Amino acid sequence: MSIFRVILSVIFPPLAVFDKGCGSILIVLLLTLCGWIPGVIGALVILNKS
Repeated sequence: MSIFRVILSVIFPPLAVFDKGCGSILIVLLLTLCGWIPGVIGALVILNKS
């Protein structure tokens, strides 16, 4: 997980997981629509797994 991805996940979470697949983008997008903090946490979890 690079520092660029971490910064991108804080600014716009769905864009940070763009190369992880359509499912990851949709999950993070839905979490971001529910609230910014859940979107950031979801993006960081997905980025941390890979």
